[in-house]
Amino acid sequence: MSVRKLKPVTPGQRFRVVNGFDAITTDKPEKSLLAPLKKSGGRNSQGKMTIRQKGGGHKRRYRVIDFKRDKRDVASTVDSIEYDPNRTAFVALLSYVDGEKRYVIAQNGLQVGQQLLSGVNASPEIGNAMPLTEIPLGTIISCIELRPGQGAVMARSAGTFAQLMAKDGKFCTVKMPSGETRLILSACMATIGAISNSDHQLLVSGKAGRSRWLGRRPRTRPVAMNPVDHPMGGGEGRASGGHPRSRNGIPAKGFRTRSKTKSTNKYIIERRKK
Repeated sequence: MSVRKLKPVTPGQRFRVVNGFDAITTDKPEKSLLAPLKKSGGRNSQGKMTIRQKGGGHKRRYRVIDFKRDKRDVASTVDSIEYDPNRTAFVALLSYVDGEKRYVIAQNGLQVGQQLLSGVNASPEIGNAMPLTEIPLGTIISCIELRPGQGAVMARSAGTFAQLMAKDGKFCTVKMPSGETRLILSACMATIGAISNSDHQLLVSGKAGRSRWLGRRPRTRPVAMNPVDHPMGGGEGRASGGHPRSRNGIPAKGFRTRSKTKSTNKYIIERRKK
């Protein structure tokens, strides 16, 4: 994993830092695993804008990802590590011995030609998917299920990982990427290793146009709005805007929004740090 700082030949490239793409082995995706991806531009079925700051962007095709890893005890080989425009992590193309091909989220250190396995009989090596009961304590894991058979929902973005802390009956204690410690059913699947593309956080766009390529439209600062548009708007001159809060009045910067009556609160042992 590496990043490249471009030479300042144009104003937009002066501060730009791009991915080195050292881990990428091909630029041609597997056609059988591509699906169309329609853009909404933030509009609903009536054509009315319901989400601001969305629109434009480069045309994309969706890569169908196997988050469930439900092809148990069938050996597979990593054919390639590829870029996926729909997520921050890289994806790996697996070829199973029965001829089927699937995309999975690539872990850091995954190599082309590596043998992967999913299921109870897999060994705790990078890229293998196993139930939490079979994973040794202290192991770095990612792509974690919260309900058995649901598919991976936690620790899926670039560079993230969780750690298996303890096992107790039908629950395992896992320290999540946010710092939260919570209980997860032991039957849930997880993949060994941290997610690839850990240098993603070091990238610098360099210019506003790159946000437009990614489908993000300009955002108006709340303090520049009128009081009718935002709680932080209005005032004479350059007013500070008051306490930072969202458009619908919910305070930002530390205000806890999680419901105190949420049914899953009992599974959280330690909240993430303030």
